[in-house]
Amino acid sequence: GAEQKEKQYQAHQGFGDHHGGVTGAHTYFYTDEAKCDQHMETFLRCIDASSGSSEDGFSAIKLTALARPQFLVRFSEVLVKWRRFFLQMAAEQGQAGWAMLEMKLEVEKLQETLANLGIVTKAESQEWFMGESLGTSSTVDLLDWNSLLDSRTKISKPLLIPNRQTGQLEPLLSRFSEEEDLQMKRVLQRMDVLAKRAMEKGVRLMVDAEQSYFQPAISRLTVETQRRFNRNQAIIFNTYQCYLREAYDNVTGDVELSRREGWHFGTKLVRGAYMEQERERAAQLGYEDPINPTYEKTNEMYHRCLDYVLEEIKHRRKASVMVASHNEDTVKFTLHRMRELGIHPSEKKVCFGQLLGMCDQITFPLGK
Repeated sequence: GAEQKEKQYQAHQGFGDHHGGVTGAHTYFYTDEAKCDQHMETFLRCIDASSGSSEDGFSAIKLTALARPQFLVRFSEVLVKWRRFFLQMAAEQGQAGWAMLEMKLEVEKLQETLANLGIVTKAESQEWFMGESLGTSSTVDLLDWNSLLDSRTKISKPLLIPNRQTGQLEPLLSRFSEEEDLQMKRVLQRMDVLAKRAMEKGVRLMVDAEQSYFQPAISRLTVETQRRFNRNQAIIFNTYQCYLREAYDNVTGDVELSRREGWHFGTKLVRGAYMEQERERAAQLGYEDPINPTYEKTNEMYHRCLDYVLEEIKHRRKASVMVASHNEDTVKFTLHRMRELGIHPSEKKVCFGQLLGMCDQITFPLGK
């Protein structure tokens, strides 16, 4: 039943406990909407405190404190299925294995595919591609495809996509209730309140990354907020977990979106905090482990993502990054690349967030 399904997606209480040697990051457990509003008020006080203690300070928030986790899971499932559908069609057009942003579906072939599958007629699908950007191109890439799902509109309208295993059409999202539609509006409203306060107080707001089964929704909602508030500078920062296999695709996709739409990209790069929990759940539910197989692979992913953002800072000066690595080699790598690329600390495009107790021992000579 619904209660059992919701329990399945919740983090075990132990992962929210920082005592007794537990290494997982804190997880909020949903009580009701009033509790979410209380969390928002707490975050507002944190923003005020950051404003009073430092110039251009940071405050961090967790979206599982502002929304029902089951809603975040359901919305994440929609986004993952929608992206998977795009990748399937790209493979059918001979683009399997291509870099994510290099995949482009020919609109004519795409419309024929949608019609042949019985999803929409060719005439109906033409309405999908009449947007300001989509209507001027003969191809559709992943960012165009994602734009067809507008997270600020009602998403309970049935949309059928094919299940390649069964050969049957299935709803992209089934039984998405009115309450869950309201959840979308409520969490966006709470984020707007926090973003406005952060902008007023001169504080940068970081949205923490969480478990991978929440993360697609969290990232999508954060990007929606960035679109509104990062017009002149990076106020809202999204967090990318570099222990995830798909981290580079996520970073490059959002950077490209910010270029197209003209807003400032802001990111906090972390290695990740839920590895044991992620692997345990993947084993229990029988899906591929989303975590990189080794520590070395995670290091490679972190430096690859970081270097991509630093290059973006060099060429456009419309990106900012917090290097939250807790790792001496990564700090040295960042400083070296900043010197090579001509990124001066006074620009405040790169900052460092190292937590005592989570980092390697780092010692620098006085004055350096």
